[in-house]
Amino acid sequence: MSYVVDRREILRRMMAGGVGAAVAPWVANLAEAAEAHAEHLHQATTSAPPAADWAPKALNAHQNEMVMQLSELIIPQTDTPGARAAFVNRFVDAVLEDADPRDKKEFVRGLTWVDERSRDLFGADFLSCTPEQQTALLTIVSSGKNKSLMDQIGVEFFASIKSMTITGYYTSEVGMRQELGDDGQLFFAEFKGCTHPEHGGPPAPPKGKPLKPAKKA
Repeated sequence: MSYVVDRREILRRMMAGGVGAAVAPWVANLAEAAEAHAEHLHQATTSAPPAADWAPKALNAHQNEMVMQLSELIIPQTDTPGARAAFVNRFVDAVLEDADPRDKKEFVRGLTWVDERSRDLFGADFLSCTPEQQTALLTIVSSGKNKSLMDQIGVEFFASIKSMTITGYYTSEVGMRQELGDDGQLFFAEFKGCTHPEHGGPPAPPKGKPLKPAKKA
């Protein structure tokens, strides 16, 4: 039996651990922007031309490489492809391109902080560090117990890139079919673009609304 799944509710559950306790407005803004863009952008990003024919628009080359590596550390390749194979970096760049300039500035500030913190800890920028060192840094900023003011920028940045990575990955073909195991029996409703009411979509269903069987063809 097929079921119509409230796509936005799925993403909210997945992102709960991404945004978490982060209260910075820009983190929440980019999470909302990623959700709003997921449907009508990801078809273009995951079906995009090879790397040689694609270049970031919101980020520079170094920042784009950082996003690729950070997202891969968040969702690494195992027996299924990771964030890099799902072109999550292209999704993030597309979201940032249309984001409020102030929110984009905070995200880029976070990338800069990661490089600076890497130099403080390991004497090299993030991409030049070993995988073990990169993981150690992310462990510091992902800890819910980290209340250090020195790390606050990194904590907020990690919450942002984690939520954007989750959204980008799990709305990609790789994420839905190979990771979630969508074989066509489970599918997302309203996949024709942004479903936010403020962007012309219908009102969001009440929270907790039970799943309904799809109508038979």
